[in-house]
Amino acid sequence: MPLAMAAIGDTNTIQKITGKDEVRQHLAELGFVVGAQVHVVSELGGNMILSIKDSRVALDKTMAMRIMV
Repeated sequence: MPLAMAAIGDTNTIQKITGKDEVRQHLAELGFVVGAQVHVVSELGGNMILSIKDSRVALDKTMAMRIMV
């Protein structure tokens, strides 16, 4: 399922990242790689606050839809 559909408080493992090479590279630089654990902290105005690799990152729903967990 896409990360955008995960509930607040869930911790998931990234299975696949879709999209163009530039998008996948950008997400990888933020720490979103296959096998990483990502925790949904909160959701504000269509953006998701995520905790990954000891840092917090905000992603919009379109980017979160590209990350499969």
